[in-house]
Amino acid sequence: MNYLVIFERSVTGWGAYVPDLPGCVATGATRAEVERLIQEGIAFHIEGMRLHGETVPKPSSEAALISVPA
Repeated sequence: MNYLVIFERSVTGWGAYVPDLPGCVATGATRAEVERLIQEGIAFHIEGMRLHGETVPKPSSEAALISVPA
């Protein structure tokens, strides 16, 4: 499955979260690090949901970049 991941830069590094999997987040010093961590986090999150008998939500979030005059 392909889940939408939102990446955000901060003054201390990077963060990422998955809108379709509430609570699935990762932080890291670099974008590459947080990409690796969120991929591992998604797999771990889904595994935990299955072990607890929860339904794993199908990906449904979408994103787009919208241009506006600055």
